Amino acid sequence: MRMTTRLAFIAALLSGTPAFAATPAPGWNVDKAHSKVAFTAAMNGQPLNGTFRRFDARIAFDPNNLAGSSVTAVIDTASAATGDATRDQSLPTPDWFNTRAFPQATFRSSAFKALGNGRYVADGTLTIRGVSRRASLPFKLVITGKLAHMDGNLTIDRRWFGIGQGQFAGTEAVAGAVKVSVALNATRK
Repeated sequence: MRMTTRLAFIAALLSGTPAFAATPAPGWNVDKAHSKVAFTAAMNGQPLNGTFRRFDARIAFDPNNLAGSSVTAVIDTASAATGDATRDQSLPTPDWFNTRAFPQATFRSSAFKALGNGRYVADGTLTIRGVSRRASLPFKLVITGKLAHMDGNLTIDRRWFGIGQGQFAGTEAVAGAVKVSVALNATRK
Protein backbone atom coordinates (compact mmCIF):
# COMPACT_ATOMS: atom_id res chain seq x y z
CA MET A 1 0.00 0.00 0.00
CA ARG A 2 1.37 3.42 -0.91
CA MET A 3 1.98 5.83 1.94
CA THR A 4 -0.71 8.36 0.80
CA THR A 5 -3.30 5.62 0.37
CA ARG A 6 -2.43 4.18 3.78
CA LEU A 7 -2.69 7.62 5.42
CA ALA A 8 -6.07 8.29 3.77
CA PHE A 9 -7.34 4.89 4.94
CA ILE A 10 -6.14 5.51 8.52
CA ALA A 11 -7.67 9.02 8.53
CA ALA A 12 -10.99 7.59 7.32
CA LEU A 13 -10.97 4.94 10.06
CA LEU A 14 -10.18 7.50 12.75
CA SER A 15 -12.86 9.92 11.56
CA GLY A 16 -15.55 7.25 11.35
CA THR A 17 -16.00 7.95 7.63
CA PRO A 18 -16.09 4.88 5.43
CA ALA A 19 -13.02 4.64 3.22
CA PHE A 20 -15.13 3.54 0.29
CA ALA A 21 -18.68 4.92 0.10
CA ALA A 22 -21.40 2.82 -1.47
CA THR A 23 -22.56 3.71 -4.96
CA PRO A 24 -25.93 5.51 -4.73
CA ALA A 25 -28.96 3.44 -5.68
CA PRO A 26 -31.26 4.67 -8.48
CA GLY A 27 -33.84 7.31 -7.60
CA TRP A 28 -37.61 6.88 -7.66
CA ASN A 29 -40.41 9.40 -8.25
CA VAL A 30 -43.42 8.88 -6.00
CA ASP A 31 -46.82 8.93 -7.71
CA LYS A 32 -48.57 10.92 -4.97
CA ALA A 33 -51.98 10.64 -6.63
CA HIS A 34 -51.78 6.85 -6.21
CA SER A 35 -49.96 6.71 -2.87
CA LYS A 36 -51.16 7.10 0.70
CA VAL A 37 -49.88 7.79 4.21
CA ALA A 38 -52.54 6.87 6.77
CA PHE A 39 -52.89 6.44 10.51
CA THR A 40 -55.17 4.43 12.78
CA ALA A 41 -55.72 5.06 16.47
CA ALA A 42 -58.56 4.47 18.92
CA MET A 43 -60.72 7.13 20.55
CA ASN A 44 -63.13 6.12 23.29
CA GLY A 45 -62.57 2.52 22.25
CA GLN A 46 -63.60 3.17 18.62
CA PRO A 47 -61.25 3.12 15.59
CA LEU A 48 -60.04 6.53 14.46
CA ASN A 49 -58.76 6.50 10.88
CA GLY A 50 -57.04 9.33 9.08
CA THR A 51 -54.68 10.27 6.29
CA PHE A 52 -52.07 12.88 5.53
CA ARG A 53 -53.11 14.52 2.28
CA ARG A 54 -49.70 16.10 1.57
CA PHE A 55 -46.36 14.29 1.75
CA ASP A 56 -43.23 13.77 -0.30
CA ALA A 57 -40.34 11.33 -0.34
CA ARG A 58 -36.85 11.30 -1.81
CA ILE A 59 -36.17 7.64 -2.50
CA ALA A 60 -33.04 5.91 -3.80
CA PHE A 61 -33.47 2.16 -3.61
CA ASP A 62 -32.02 -0.97 -5.15
CA PRO A 63 -32.60 -4.43 -3.60
CA ASN A 64 -29.09 -5.34 -4.78
CA ASN A 65 -27.52 -2.21 -3.30
CA LEU A 66 -29.05 -1.69 0.13
CA ALA A 67 -25.90 0.11 1.34
CA GLY A 68 -26.45 2.76 -1.35
CA SER A 69 -30.21 3.03 -0.70
CA SER A 70 -31.86 5.84 1.24
CA VAL A 71 -35.19 7.50 1.89
CA THR A 72 -36.22 10.82 3.35
CA ALA A 73 -39.99 11.18 3.77
CA VAL A 74 -41.60 14.48 4.72
CA ILE A 75 -45.22 14.72 5.88
CA ASP A 76 -47.16 17.97 6.09
CA THR A 77 -48.77 17.54 9.52
CA ALA A 78 -51.35 20.24 8.80
CA SER A 79 -52.75 17.97 6.08
CA ALA A 80 -54.00 15.36 8.61
CA ALA A 81 -57.65 14.54 7.98
CA THR A 82 -60.05 12.10 9.64
CA GLY A 83 -63.31 13.10 7.97
CA ASP A 84 -64.68 14.63 11.19
CA ALA A 85 -64.65 18.46 10.98
CA THR A 86 -64.32 19.07 14.73
CA ARG A 87 -61.50 16.55 15.10
CA ASP A 88 -59.75 17.84 11.97
CA GLN A 89 -59.80 21.41 13.34
CA SER A 90 -58.17 20.14 16.56
CA LEU A 91 -55.30 18.21 14.94
CA PRO A 92 -53.19 21.30 13.99
CA THR A 93 -53.49 22.84 17.48
CA PRO A 94 -50.75 22.79 20.16
CA ASP A 95 -52.54 19.89 21.91
CA TRP A 96 -51.90 17.63 18.92
CA PHE A 97 -49.50 18.25 16.00
CA ASN A 98 -48.83 21.93 16.82
CA THR A 99 -48.38 22.58 13.12
CA ARG A 100 -47.50 26.23 13.53
CA ALA A 101 -44.34 25.30 15.45
CA PHE A 102 -43.77 21.89 13.80
CA PRO A 103 -45.19 21.88 10.26
CA GLN A 104 -43.49 18.66 9.19
CA ALA A 105 -42.84 15.14 10.38
CA THR A 106 -39.87 13.35 8.81
CA PHE A 107 -38.44 9.86 8.49
CA ARG A 108 -34.80 9.55 7.44
CA SER A 109 -33.38 6.09 6.81
CA SER A 110 -30.01 5.01 8.12
CA ALA A 111 -29.96 1.40 6.89
CA PHE A 112 -32.03 -1.24 5.10
CA LYS A 113 -32.23 -4.96 5.82
CA ALA A 114 -33.53 -7.65 3.45
CA LEU A 115 -35.84 -10.20 5.08
CA GLY A 116 -36.49 -12.29 1.96
CA ASN A 117 -39.46 -12.65 -0.40
CA GLY A 118 -39.56 -8.92 -1.22
CA ARG A 119 -39.72 -7.91 2.45
CA TYR A 120 -37.39 -5.32 3.96
CA VAL A 121 -36.93 -3.13 7.03
CA ALA A 122 -35.93 0.51 6.83
CA ASP A 123 -34.22 1.63 10.04
CA GLY A 124 -33.99 5.34 10.64
CA THR A 125 -35.06 8.37 12.62
CA LEU A 126 -38.66 9.54 12.93
CA THR A 127 -39.13 13.17 13.97
CA ILE A 128 -42.52 14.55 15.04
CA ARG A 129 -43.09 17.79 16.98
CA GLY A 130 -39.33 18.28 17.18
CA VAL A 131 -38.78 14.94 18.94
CA SER A 132 -36.56 12.41 17.17
CA ARG A 133 -36.65 8.69 17.90
CA ARG A 134 -35.23 5.58 16.26
CA ALA A 135 -37.85 3.77 14.21
CA SER A 136 -38.01 0.69 11.99
CA LEU A 137 -40.45 0.45 9.09
CA PRO A 138 -41.03 -3.10 7.82
CA PHE A 139 -42.29 -3.09 4.23
CA LYS A 140 -43.12 -5.29 1.27
CA LEU A 141 -41.82 -4.18 -2.13
CA VAL A 142 -42.73 -5.34 -5.63
CA ILE A 143 -40.68 -3.96 -8.52
CA THR A 144 -41.89 -4.62 -12.07
CA GLY A 145 -39.63 -3.00 -14.64
CA LYS A 146 -39.56 0.72 -13.84
CA LEU A 147 -42.59 0.56 -11.53
CA ALA A 148 -42.56 -0.18 -7.81
CA HIS A 149 -45.26 -0.68 -5.19
CA MET A 150 -44.44 -0.57 -1.48
CA ASP A 151 -46.65 -1.31 1.55
CA GLY A 152 -45.34 -0.74 5.06
CA ASN A 153 -46.66 -0.38 8.61
CA LEU A 154 -45.23 0.63 11.93
CA THR A 155 -46.81 1.32 15.29
CA ILE A 156 -45.68 4.25 17.41
CA ASP A 157 -46.75 5.58 20.79
CA ARG A 158 -48.03 9.12 20.21
CA ARG A 159 -46.90 10.09 23.72
CA TRP A 160 -43.23 9.59 22.71
CA PHE A 161 -43.62 12.68 20.52
CA GLY A 162 -45.91 14.75 22.75
CA ILE A 163 -48.93 14.24 20.49
CA GLY A 164 -51.87 14.77 22.81
CA GLN A 165 -51.38 17.39 25.51
CA GLY A 166 -53.49 18.50 28.47
CA GLN A 167 -56.57 16.32 28.87
CA PHE A 168 -55.34 14.10 26.02
CA ALA A 169 -51.88 13.36 27.49
CA GLY A 170 -53.12 10.10 29.02
CA THR A 171 -54.73 7.16 27.27
CA GLU A 172 -58.21 7.33 28.82
CA ALA A 173 -59.84 8.94 25.76
CA VAL A 174 -57.25 8.37 23.02
CA ALA A 175 -55.08 5.24 22.95
CA GLY A 176 -51.32 5.69 22.95
CA ALA A 177 -50.65 3.27 20.09
CA VAL A 178 -50.98 4.68 16.57
CA LYS A 179 -50.50 2.51 13.49
CA VAL A 180 -48.94 4.34 10.55
CA SER A 181 -49.50 2.78 7.12
CA VAL A 182 -47.63 3.73 3.97
CA ALA A 183 -48.61 2.61 0.46
CA LEU A 184 -46.43 4.09 -2.29
CA ASN A 185 -46.34 3.72 -6.03
CA ALA A 186 -43.22 5.00 -7.73
CA THR A 187 -41.42 5.10 -11.07
CA ARG A 188 -37.66 4.71 -11.47
CA LYS A 189 -35.97 7.93 -12.63
